[in-house]
Amino acid sequence: MVKTQLKARDIKDRATLHAMSNVPRHLFVPQNMKSQAYIDAPLPIGNGQTISQPYIVAFMTQELRLKSTDKVLEIGTGSGYQAAVLAKIVDSVYTIEIVKNLAMTAKDRLQELGYTNVNVKWGDGYHGWPIKAPFDAIIVTAGAEAIPQPVIDQLKNGGRMIIPVGPNNSVRQLVLIKKTENKIITKNLIPVRFVPFTRENEKNREHKKIP
Repeated sequence: MVKTQLKARDIKDRATLHAMSNVPRHLFVPQNMKSQAYIDAPLPIGNGQTISQPYIVAFMTQELRLKSTDKVLEIGTGSGYQAAVLAKIVDSVYTIEIVKNLAMTAKDRLQELGYTNVNVKWGDGYHGWPIKAPFDAIIVTAGAEAIPQPVIDQLKNGGRMIIPVGPNNSVRQLVLIKKTENKIITKNLIPVRFVPFTRENEKNREHKKIP
């Protein structure tokens, strides 16, 4: 996977490549998906969610230019795979998942695998994790129609954030954000497809539709 899908393309960051080499992706996918764990494609993990393709995980990680001392916020824990990759590079990871059973499963999995520097919370990622802010870097692994202001507010000056932005049910742009004391700088990187960013009020509305 690392040789043919990452090194052969534009993934050159040593820390990213080392992390991707040392996180067992097959332990983060459902049992019936394990034979496909290392193909370069997203895979379903239940609840309408997916684990991103390895290249996208590596690309987003590389673009954040992470340091070993960084504290990182992830919005959209999913199976916990991206958090595990980050944990191999940075000092601490705080990750939020809005789907309760995914959050609890990811928390147990990460603990069992020894990722002691990852903290998992069940909740609405739109609000970030204020009590743990500010963060050196933020990664959003769900497609948003707009960049959540509360999350930007929790980014340190000099911090970096990466997020897929664009209309739902459409190709989005992966946007890199750099925050300075005076302004927010954004840069469109590549077109991507991600499951939609879910808000708590949207979940509640869906639950009310169920008889």
